[in-house]
Amino acid sequence: MGNIKNEMEEKSPWRKRILLSILFVIVLMLAVYIMIQISIPDVNPLINNNPSTTALMEQRKEEAKEVGKKIGIRQQWVSFGQIPKLLKKTVRISEDANFYFHEGIDLDELKESIKKNWEKGEFARGASTLTQQLAKNLYLSTEKSIWRKVKEFFITRELESTLSKNRIFHLYLNVIEYGRGIFGVAAASRYYFGKSVSELNDEEIIRLTAVIPKPLSVRPDQNSKWLLWRCRWITGKLLLYKYIEDTKHDSLMTLFSPPEP
Repeated sequence: MGNIKNEMEEKSPWRKRILLSILFVIVLMLAVYIMIQISIPDVNPLINNNPSTTALMEQRKEEAKEVGKKIGIRQQWVSFGQIPKLLKKTVRISEDANFYFHEGIDLDELKESIKKNWEKGEFARGASTLTQQLAKNLYLSTEKSIWRKVKEFFITRELESTLSKNRIFHLYLNVIEYGRGIFGVAAASRYYFGKSVSELNDEEIIRLTAVIPKPLSVRPDQNSKWLLWRCRWITGKLLLYKYIEDTKHDSLMTLFSPPEP
C-alpha cells in the first residue's frame, strides 16, 4: 500500500507539469486569437465605398523612398459592369477557378499545393484565392511569414462574410498590381495598351491576365518566353471551359507562338 502511495506522489509533479503546459498553450492560443481579432480591420465600409489606397500601394511607395525615388500611383476605378466578361473569366479560371464555390479558402487547391510543394521540397506552388489576394493587397504586405498568413486567413473570412462575391471580385480587379505604381485593370489597360478596359480585345485581355503572378518582372505588351507560355496556358483553359470556340483558340495560339529562332 505504501509503495502505491509513493508511486502516486512521484507521478503527481509530472501530471501537474503536463496540466500546466496544456493550460499555458490554451492561454497562449487565446491571447494570439484576441490579438488577431483586435488587429482585424473593419471591412464594412467596403460594402459601398472604394478604398482610396491599399497596403500594397503604400508598401511600394516606401520601397521607392528607401532607394531615394518617388513613385506615382496609377489607379482608376471602374464599375464591375465596365470590365469585359472575358477578362473576368480569364482572371477567375487562371487565379481561382472555384471562386464562386468556396468561402475564401479553396481546400482542394490548398491540399494540392501542399502535395506539390512537398514533392518538390520547396515552396513552388501557392494556393491563394482571389479573396486571400485581396486581403493581402488591401491590408497586409508581400512579406512571407506565418503571422501574415494567419492574419490573411482571418481577414479573408471577414471579407467573405461581409461582402458579396461580385463585390470582392470588383475590388480585386480594381486594386491588383500590374507593375510599379500601376494598379487595377483600368490603369493597366490605359498604360500598356492606350485604351479603356472595355475596349480591350481578346489577345490583350489574355496578356493582361497572364502577368498577374509576376507583375513586377513581366510586361503584358512584350513577348517574353514566360509570358507567351502563360498566354497559351490561359487560352487552353478558355477552350477547356468552353469560353471560346476552336477557331478562336487556334487563332490566339498562333498569336502567342514563340518567335522562330
